[in-house]
This record gives sequence, C-alpha cells and structure tokens, in this order.
Amino acid sequence: MDEPTIVLLRQQVHGIPQARYADALGERLPDCEVAVAGTPSEERELLRDAEIATGIELSGEALDWADRLELFACVYAGTGHLDLDAFTARDVSVTNAAGVHSHNIAEYVTGAMIMMARRFPEAIDRQRRREWRSFQSRELHGATVAVVGLGAIGTTVVDRLQAFGMETVGVRYSPGKGGPTDEVVGFDAIHEAVADAAYVVLACPLTETTAGLIDADVFRTMGPETILVNIARGPVVDTDALLDALQTNAVGGAVLDVTDPEPLPADHPLWGMGNVVITPHNAGHTPAYFDRCADILAENVDRLADGEALRNEVV
Repeated sequence: MDEPTIVLLRQQVHGIPQARYADALGERLPDCEVAVAGTPSEERELLRDAEIATGIELSGEALDWADRLELFACVYAGTGHLDLDAFTARDVSVTNAAGVHSHNIAEYVTGAMIMMARRFPEAIDRQRRREWRSFQSRELHGATVAVVGLGAIGTTVVDRLQAFGMETVGVRYSPGKGGPTDEVVGFDAIHEAVADAAYVVLACPLTETTAGLIDADVFRTMGPETILVNIARGPVVDTDALLDALQTNAVGGAVLDVTDPEPLPADHPLWGMGNVVITPHNAGHTPAYFDRCADILAENVDRLADGEALRNEVV
C-alpha cells in the first residue's frame, strides 16, 4: 500500500494533548499524512479517506463512514470498551497499546515496595510533627515477592526486582509457559504463591478468574508483615476482606493505585489507615505515553505494507 493517511481522533490521555501524539507520529512517519481531528465533524470528514485511525474509541457508526479504513490503533491497553465484532465484520484490524505502561508502572511498584520497607510514610508523618525518633525498617534483599500476572507489566516488574536480589514467584494462567520468575504457578496455586511472600504485587487483568482473587481466605494465608501492591484493577481484591486484614494486623499494609469502589469514597476507612498508601489510578502516568504509542503504530505501518502480522493485534 502507498503511504497511508493516519487520523488522530479527539483524545487526551493522562492530560497529555493529542498534539504530542501527532508530533511523535510525524517524527517516525515523515512520509505519512497525519491529520488531527478537533471536532466530531472533522472526525467524520477525515475518516472517509483514512487508512488508519488512532485514538481511544471508534464507534460502529463511525466505521460506516470509514470505507478505506484498514487499522484502528487503540491508545489504551484494554479494548473491552470497543465493539470488536463491528471491526471484524468490516475487516478492520484493531491493535492496542499493551506495553506502553511497563516501565513507569514497574517504577511505581519498586518505589512502593521501597517506601513500605523503609517506612517512609511513618517518616513523613514524624517529620510533620517534628519528632526525631528512630524506627525499624526492612530490606528488599532476600525477600520473596509474588507477582500475580506475567504480562508486559508483570515481566518488567520482575526484571526491576532482580537488581534487589529478591526471590520471585510468578502467577499466570498458563504456568507451563514459564516466565522470568524463580518459580511459576497457576492461579489455582495462589495460596502457595503468597504463603511466604513479603510482598504481593497484582499486575493481572480483571477477568472471571481474577475477580475477587485476593479474598479473606488468601489474606489468611499471607503473613502478618506482607505488603500488598495493587496496580491491576480494584475488584481483583475483596475490599472488605482487605480492610479486615489490615484492621486485625493479619497483613502488614497495602499500596493501592486502584480500589473497589473507584474512586474510593471520602469517608472510606482505608483513607485513614497509617499502613495504607492510596494513589488515584495514576501509576500508568508517563510523559512518554504517546511516544510509545507512536512506536507501536509506526512499526505496524511497516508491517501493514509488508503484509506481516501486526504488533499488539487484537482483531
């Protein structure tokens, strides 16, 4: 195919303007026409002649206007909000942005673990009170971490943790595939994975298997000093069971970038717990977001031209 026309649909991800995405694509694909839609009418007009569209979503109605469309490059890792059957019916490929969060979320996870091991929240609280009083802390070195989910994010987390000399256990749907961890087990062995873990990192998608995976029974298996780090989805954890485990000292603490419900109500008890750190679902924030999306799309433009399978292809 000739150099395609790429339409950027209206979008702002993590507060980053779409112009940054347009600039990144222009740098990588100087021979392609990159058209930026600013209004619904501009989207309709530009989609009529575009071979590629990229953005957060594209409706079935919009697909009716896009007679020449070959690829929709979604800038989200998840595509559950898309009508994938509509794309299939129109023979339009769909790709996602899986992998763009790997580095930044892995940094969040390692930072969270260091913060809890060195008890920085307590240090900050004592500083505010101008209280010079020592406290004990722990090391990451030699500790065991269970990483639930070994996709792009979980794999990158494990890579970062190896520098700390930690023991790692991975949990994945198909343990026979192996992984970067010292040991790999299936979801049916979640108790064995967390039993000796000083840290449990949730990096799995929300599915029928993982919904409520970390429940009261699993918290009973964890040790009283175990730290839970959730950068997956809130419903992977039974919130009531987590609250009870924290209140009864059954676990040591939690770092939550996601909650259930989300946003967490202002009067929820989790907000006031000294051994809990909550961030507003922003572990994935990075100024490099659109650069990484552009890397994926630029590679796929070449793959389309060569008739090769697409990177991150969903449909």
